[in-house]
Amino acid sequence: MTTSNCLEILLVDDDQDVLDAYHHLFSLAGYRTRIFTNPLSALDFIPIDWPGIVVTDMYMPQLSGMELLTQLKERDPRLPVIMISGHGDIPMALKAVKHGACDFLEKPIKPAELLALITKQLNSRHQYLQQKSSLNKTLTRELIGKSAQVNNIRQVLSEMALLDSNVCIYGESGTGRHNVASLLHSLSARATLPLIQLNGNQIKTISDIENLFTQASQASIILSFPELLSHEIQHWLAEFLLNQERTQSKPIRLITIFSDSPEIYIGEQSLLPELYYIINQSNIELPPLRKRPDDIAQLFHYFLKRSCNKLAKPLPSVDKSYLSTLRKHSWDGNVRELRNVAELFAIGIVKLTGQNRTQSMDQTHSPLDNLVNDYEKQIIEDALYLFSGRVADAANYLQIPRKKLYLRLKKHGVDKKDYKTL
Repeated sequence: MTTSNCLEILLVDDDQDVLDAYHHLFSLAGYRTRIFTNPLSALDFIPIDWPGIVVTDMYMPQLSGMELLTQLKERDPRLPVIMISGHGDIPMALKAVKHGACDFLEKPIKPAELLALITKQLNSRHQYLQQKSSLNKTLTRELIGKSAQVNNIRQVLSEMALLDSNVCIYGESGTGRHNVASLLHSLSARATLPLIQLNGNQIKTISDIENLFTQASQASIILSFPELLSHEIQHWLAEFLLNQERTQSKPIRLITIFSDSPEIYIGEQSLLPELYYIINQSNIELPPLRKRPDDIAQLFHYFLKRSCNKLAKPLPSVDKSYLSTLRKHSWDGNVRELRNVAELFAIGIVKLTGQNRTQSMDQTHSPLDNLVNDYEKQIIEDALYLFSGRVADAANYLQIPRKKLYLRLKKHGVDKKDYKTL
């Protein structure tokens, strides 16, 4: 399908004769058009991500072209709008471009020039919408949930992925801050370039950060907890990022992670305002899981299925009453805690039921001692597999001392090294 077949040109002018002339010209070139003599009607017609571009006159009685441009850009900042005027001048053209117009033409219009501009903008719009559609499919797959909060995060991420601005991500521990930051990098134009992860408490001197940032050309950097940097280092970083903006060269895209709103750290004087204003070109707030209960069941099933696939186990059934229990839980550890509960459920350990229990085994005629030993070995092996051979983590979630788990490993002839992943 060609661009001209799937996109439209929306024409706005209070002069019907002018609209008819435009329509005839674009029809001969194979383009589809819609015409409006009232800009207010045109404004009502265009939704977000409308597949087309707008060509509008500057002076109209109901709404000026500049006012129409402003309202269209508030609704869809990436919508191409071409302004046309019979009384244009340089200040007017500059004002239109400043407000988001992709171009400004003066009457009388040269048909060849207009058609070349239309073709360029239609191709640009077509490419943008295709890219955004692909991003939305990826975000739907990677960000699990159906709540309004998750849908909003998807929308914001789809816009930020097409830009190269610095981004602040904030939320409680376990809400997926680092996952969202990594996803943003993978969806951006820098996806094939390095992704470097730093922590504010690891950078002690200006030399440390200067070496990291000057050597990381064209990389994305995820900096967790920048408020832990000394004020001297924060000042250097603000100057470095500001110089990028001044020179219009951007070797670094900085994604910062906070546990709370950055304004709180400014109030506590742990974050310099000068740094905040340059790193906060865009921001994403990740809500705690307790504030999006509609996503809990879907997330649980997602993590459960993923764990069962990894462990080559059949997918167990989940009672509605247990899903209700999950929905009512406070989830202080957020999505990370829910993932751990789902992973344990996959190996037969049911959490959050008032007391932990294991699911029933299939009936067998083996002696009881053998059943107990075999089942204990299976649970231990599953836990080690789940935690990639990390005995401390396995012991913690099996709720036994690490020393006791080592004794069980020796008893069953289990070697933790067999469960480590590369």
